[in-house]
Amino acid sequence: MTDSVQANGKTVEEAIELVLKQLDARREEVEIEVLSPGKSGLFGIGGEPARVRATLLAEGGELVQAAKLIVDKFLTAMGVDAVSTISKPPEDSPDTQLIEITGDDSGLLIGRRGETLRSMQFLMNLLLNRKPDQAEGRIMLDVEQYRHRRTQVLRGLALRLADRVAGSGRPFTLEPMNPAERRAIHVALADHAKVTTQSLGEGEDRKVTIMPRNGNSPARGQSPRFSPRKPSSQPEAPASGQD
Repeated sequence: MTDSVQANGKTVEEAIELVLKQLDARREEVEIEVLSPGKSGLFGIGGEPARVRATLLAEGGELVQAAKLIVDKFLTAMGVDAVSTISKPPEDSPDTQLIEITGDDSGLLIGRRGETLRSMQFLMNLLLNRKPDQAEGRIMLDVEQYRHRRTQVLRGLALRLADRVAGSGRPFTLEPMNPAERRAIHVALADHAKVTTQSLGEGEDRKVTIMPRNGNSPARGQSPRFSPRKPSSQPEAPASGQD
């Protein structure tokens, strides 16, 4: 039997059910990649089916399976209309195993600036009795590709601010961010020719400063600040010109 199959369906969930039947597998035994979410079209015209690929988990996938079962218990206890799926990891983090949550109530699981989502991931790792960066790889929890969308927003923000810093010659300090968001800024500007980045502060007050490559570290309180605030379920880039 093949280890990977594809199927079409009216919805992503229907396509997932079809590939599970083809593989004769349970949801926690496969990795799901959504190739196309599909679209309904107008009056039935121009619609496209959803398409997914399912791959049986390789040997050693017991950890992510256990993590999925924990997440499913969270969803049941919270009484939300959502399901979890082991999904293809991000291209920039191939060693990461991803559990994606989707469903009508999934937006409730993100929280302000992703706080609810981070809390769920922390509890998941706590119940697995492991640290998030343990040797066998990280397990990331996401909701409706929120982390991916948020990373794209931060990347765009970082590039715009880099142009501003390069043009003015003055460093720019963003408001405090969590570690994942700070990393997104650092990665976005790692190869920038005109600016560099540095994290300053401690704990929850830790923030990123973008500075000219030929400049010195800014003194505390002398850099302009920027707050990357956003709605809880739809991350958006801040309006241009906002400081």
